[in-house]
Amino acid sequence: MLVKVFGSAVYGVEAITITIEVDVVVGSAVNYFIVGLPDNAVKESIERVLSSIKNNGYQRPRHKVVVNLAPADIKKVGSAYDLPIAIGMLAATEQIPSEELKDYIIMGELSLDGEIQPIKGALPIAIQARTEKFKGLIVPKVNAREAGMVNNIEVYGVEHINEVIGFFNKTQELKPVEINTREEFFNAQSHFDIDFSEVKGQENVKRALEIAAAGGHNAILIGPPGAGKTMLAKRLPTILPPLSLREALETTKIHSVAGKLPGNTSLIAHRPFRSPHHTISDAALVGGGGIPQPGEISLAHNGVLFLDELPEFKRSALEVMRQPMEERRVSISRAKVSLDFPASFMLIASMNPCPCGYFNHPEKECTCSSVMVQRYLNKISGPLLDRIDLHVEVTPVSFGELSSKHNAEGSEGVRDRVIKAREIQTKRFEGKEDVYCNAQMGSKLLKEICVINTVGQNLLKTAMDRLNLSARAYDRILKVSRTIADLADSEEIKPEHLAEAIQYRSLDREGWAG
Repeated sequence: MLVKVFGSAVYGVEAITITIEVDVVVGSAVNYFIVGLPDNAVKESIERVLSSIKNNGYQRPRHKVVVNLAPADIKKVGSAYDLPIAIGMLAATEQIPSEELKDYIIMGELSLDGEIQPIKGALPIAIQARTEKFKGLIVPKVNAREAGMVNNIEVYGVEHINEVIGFFNKTQELKPVEINTREEFFNAQSHFDIDFSEVKGQENVKRALEIAAAGGHNAILIGPPGAGKTMLAKRLPTILPPLSLREALETTKIHSVAGKLPGNTSLIAHRPFRSPHHTISDAALVGGGGIPQPGEISLAHNGVLFLDELPEFKRSALEVMRQPMEERRVSISRAKVSLDFPASFMLIASMNPCPCGYFNHPEKECTCSSVMVQRYLNKISGPLLDRIDLHVEVTPVSFGELSSKHNAEGSEGVRDRVIKAREIQTKRFEGKEDVYCNAQMGSKLLKEICVINTVGQNLLKTAMDRLNLSARAYDRILKVSRTIADLADSEEIKPEHLAEAIQYRSLDREGWAG
């Protein structure tokens, strides 16, 4: 008997419906075949499926069984096809009815005792199931809340194969997941475990991060060990504007595909903060693999990618980031597949100013020669540095500031100013495709929007000549000054806004490294 069951495969951040055809050929010698370009994990599923069927009191097929995964030209990977294959076998041997199988997408990994293990990509699978007008989706219980965010489709979370068999045999009732996604999402957005008020002193750095958050600018923090660079960077997401529902859905899809979504989670409510170790490989950073998976820059989409000790990262890993930083997406090509992953992130990096770390320390003496300092800084290429808008010097906090009882401004107050600046930018870029903040402006928009008066032009010309800045650095200064003007609620870019933006090009200053 031939039976069709429906599953799904995830490629990039989208899903494709897979038809699982199970044919039991009565009268033939016992044999099991899986065809349709399966990988090893799918081929091995036959043993898990047969053991699961037998250990739960059902008859395993005693004939030739052919399982076809269509379309046959798409590579099938992973263990999530176990459950639909098992259900197909039971239906093909008439142990469960097959009439309703056409209405459901079924996915899940089986243990030998029939328990159902989590899968990756439940959210894009649910979206595709709704698009193709399936009645329902059966997934592991751990993934049910994630898939249940999608409306107009019934999502059932199951823990054991017997629940699925009972559901189709009408001996057990399954209740679809019900989630008030919008209410849960907005309630979770205001809860943070950390806050800017916990940072003593460092008002100049906080100001720089406020500017970065308001305009979506990349920034690098330069200072000695223990100055608070990492502490400040970790608190940046607390002052960024809250995720919109659209952004939250995009972010959740990426984390779902990568298998990074915590169990029983619905929408991601906070902007991601990713902090990979400096030993990370190129593929892990930008994405890759035989079937490409999202890397750290995609997992940081709509959030912050923090690279601590930037010069310690491999040069090749940093250089592959240059194009995604400009285009806000990464294209990964393999022999048989080419996929795009979104990668719209804010890059926040930190570094010591020299090998010993004390070049700009106000009290401790640096033991490095100027050549050593320059060689250390040269580990970061000029083109990458040009893509970083703000170069911020961080110096250690004095004992007086550390012991002060004065309460610093909290994240909420800073975030309110950032949101107002972003609202100005939203109105400014209304109708402009794929531009949501000042950092995303192209050359054409820059000329239209960042107009400066004669005084400002003279100031900028002097700075460009003295600091020997590149054309890209010129664009960055204009973008940052536009953001500073937005924070000041000023329609025009004034000389003081330009002056503040110019001071955030520390590493471009001639003679900065001695």
